[in-house]
Amino acid sequence: MSTLKSFLKNTFIYGIAAVLPKAVNVFLVGLHTKTLENTSQYNEITEFYVWAAYFNVLLTFGMETTFFRFFNSEKDKNNVLSTSFCAVAIVTFCLLTPLFIFSETIASFIDIKETLHFRTLVGVLLFDTLVVIPFAYLRVKNKALNYAIFKVLNVSVFAFFNILFLWYLPKKEINTSLNWYPTSSKGGYVYLSNLLASGLTFLMVLPMFLKFKLKIDFSLLKKMLKYGWPILIAGIAYITNENLDKLILPRFLNESIAGAYAGTYKLGVFMSLFIMAFKLGAEPFFFNVSHKENARETYAIILKWFTVLGAFIVLTIVAYIDFFAHLLLKKPEYFETLAIVPIILLANLLLGIYNNLSVWYKNTNQTKYGMYFSILGGILTIIGLLIFVPLFGYMGAAWVTFFVYAMMMITSYLYGQKHYKTPYEVSKILSLFLLITALCFISFYVLRGQIMINTILLIATFALVLFSERDFIKQRFLKSK
Repeated sequence: MSTLKSFLKNTFIYGIAAVLPKAVNVFLVGLHTKTLENTSQYNEITEFYVWAAYFNVLLTFGMETTFFRFFNSEKDKNNVLSTSFCAVAIVTFCLLTPLFIFSETIASFIDIKETLHFRTLVGVLLFDTLVVIPFAYLRVKNKALNYAIFKVLNVSVFAFFNILFLWYLPKKEINTSLNWYPTSSKGGYVYLSNLLASGLTFLMVLPMFLKFKLKIDFSLLKKMLKYGWPILIAGIAYITNENLDKLILPRFLNESIAGAYAGTYKLGVFMSLFIMAFKLGAEPFFFNVSHKENARETYAIILKWFTVLGAFIVLTIVAYIDFFAHLLLKKPEYFETLAIVPIILLANLLLGIYNNLSVWYKNTNQTKYGMYFSILGGILTIIGLLIFVPLFGYMGAAWVTFFVYAMMMITSYLYGQKHYKTPYEVSKILSLFLLITALCFISFYVLRGQIMINTILLIATFALVLFSERDFIKQRFLKSK
């Protein structure tokens, strides 16, 4: 239990690092939807960050996860650290330099309306990529508190400049044109805020750089690239699964509907932050306990309780959907697409289960399977969006996300049980998922707005789960020492 307690402790701290920034971002969603002129401008911001996600995956090329794997398996830890950092830094400068030089052409090609905005994106990518390995080092050394402080400061600076540029200066009727940053839209100030926050974070992490011995072990790098390149492909496919709908919808529908969809999609932030907090704590933990005798039993326990907690997050958001919608979205034009929320939340829960199941191919050095599953998901996403968005609009996009993650989860489980058999409690997990799915749609379509009934439903479901797991709870947490 000591390893499990260590995992819970780190996950709690990482949860703070994930929850606080996400909580700030929840506030910023409201600020953006309130201060931007229309949903079309919100769509522009969404597309900006979709491209940022694609570039980020390319620049890190799976090196973060690879670093965790080799740091725990190689004797020379400093060699792994320096090789990882130098490789990421070299690739970053080699790729971003031509992007900056030819920024006007590339910005036009990917439909970013202002060259200045694309150059800002390049700057954000530069700073964010260079701190990836230092942050990974903090995680693998169990310095969760340091990691949390950096992350919270980053998002605090980002929020400060958002408030300054979008609310305070306009309210005081101060000229916000900023001659040194001549953007023509308010969205530009969001990108500028990101650049300032990322730059400051880089400066704060800079002392860690000075401790790194900047050298590359090419023999080690070759092994790391062999391990990591499938993760790169999987990352690209994952971004496609998660974000391609944001690029497809404006092309088939219009930017206004696409912006409303992207804004409503943000209601899934509560589920995604839970997954993020869990992943930050789980990834290094899974590697650290992989050689222990009871590792697989531990993985099974974690997956079950991840599903339990995730299911209640989903049901809670759906039960109080109107409250969360008014909290985040502010303007009624965003409420048109609220019907996607139960689907997206359940899809994110499936994604979280899939992330848990991925431990089998990471521990067995068969990351190629992660690539295969993600490619499968990417292909299904592209085909599904091209077929169902023209037929069913934004609801088609939401259902494609759900079924793609379901397919990836099932495929990973089936292959995992062949290569790394783990005693997952499938019947309990499946029963809980089906129950929560049914309750979500009942709550949204039948009981929506009936707060008391939804609250009773939520409490009753929670009591039912606790009752079904009473033996486990007594054995693990309530037994006398």
